[in-house]
Formats: sequence, structure tokens, C-alpha cells
Amino acid sequence: MSTHINAANRGDIAETVLLPGDPLRAKFIAETYLDNPVCYTDIRNMLGYTGTYKGVPVSVQGTGMGMPSMGIYSWELMTEYGVKNLIRIGTAGSFHEDIKIGDIVVGVAASTDSNYIHAFDVPGNYAPCASYELLSTLRDASETTGHTFKAGNIVSCDVFYELKEDWWKRWKSMGVMAVEMEAAALYMNAAYNHVNALAMMTISDHFVTGEKATTEERQEKFTEMMELALDIAVKMHNK
Repeated sequence: MSTHINAANRGDIAETVLLPGDPLRAKFIAETYLDNPVCYTDIRNMLGYTGTYKGVPVSVQGTGMGMPSMGIYSWELMTEYGVKNLIRIGTAGSFHEDIKIGDIVVGVAASTDSNYIHAFDVPGNYAPCASYELLSTLRDASETTGHTFKAGNIVSCDVFYELKEDWWKRWKSMGVMAVEMEAAALYMNAAYNHVNALAMMTISDHFVTGEKATTEERQEKFTEMMELALDIAVKMHNK
């Protein structure tokens, strides 16, 4: 049994799980969108809930910040609780003028500066990428909800406070849309365990303009991303 999630039974967690980094965002989603949500874990205050959305079982699990934390929670969900679809719903920092605060970006691939891949003993470089099944379902969900997104390469970085002021411009020059800290680990775990994963983030910080979203906005205002992820869960269930 997992020592980090500590759910009572395997069936307590749905086959599709939304993964916000912030446990308070998990609480907000459960209380705002899910019918009859039940908190199945509060270990380390990393809250997890299961309820239904439009009659479909959906779970939402906080993951914390960074690839090590995402790696732990997503691995346990995949290997111990039989989760088949994992959808990160987080925040990111934009590298481009035309990707603005509040825009949704989706990581078709996740470049990284992390050494997380060493655990899998791959004899070379590896390109972590999203599940095509979830990407195509996201396209359908966008048409249903009317919420738009931008898709492309993102970068998952280990360090939040970089010492080199213009480090991000090198990623921008390669067309990378934005930076976050978890997607690459999620994609690697999913690839190894043969399950679906998708990372979508709402832009909360802007490297060009210096804009930053408030703490409240990060927890409760990025609802379009949440609604897209929930609609994906419904469509995956109904396939």
C-alpha cells in the first residue's frame, strides 16, 4: 500500500485523475465541480478526492511541486491504484509575448534539464511526450466547452530561482512555449507504465512582461483549464 497517498482501497480512486500541484486547488475542484466528493487522503496535507462529474467517476489529487514529488504521486497512482489517465492541471511561465496570463498551454512534449530519466536506464536522450489519445480528446473537449489552448513544447525545470537572468531566452529561441516543473516526470512515468498522460497549464507568470497571477487566482480562477480536464475525463469514460 502506498505510503504517500494511503487510500483505503484500490477502487477509491477513479481511472482518470486530475493532478494539480496545489492541494488547495484539488480541494477547490472537488468542492466546486464534483458531486458527492470524498477525501480519500490527507497524508502530508496532499489532498485527494473522488466524486462524479456528469455522472462519471473522477479523482483529483494534489502532487506538490517539482518532478520528484510528481514522480512519487503519479507512480503510485499508476502502479498501485490502476489509474489509466493522468491529467496535470498546473501553472506555467510564458516565454512569448503572444502567450498571455490566463492562456492555457498544453505540453505536446516536455523538454527538461532534469536527470529524472536516469531511473529508467535509457541508453541515450529521451523525449517525454503526451498521450495522443488524451491530446485528441482535448481537441474534442475544446470544441465542447469553447475553451481554447495553445499546444507545443514546454520545458520542465528542476530549479525555480535560476541565477542566470536570461536563461529562459535559450529555450524561447527553440520555440519552447513556457516553463513548469512537473510534466516531464509525469510523461516518463506514464510511458514506462503504458498509461495516458497529458499536461495542461494556465499561464500564471510572464517572463517578457513580468506579470504574475495572485495566489487566489492560481488556486481558484483558472477554471477553463479545470473544465477542459473534466470534460476529457467524461469523454474518455464514454469511449
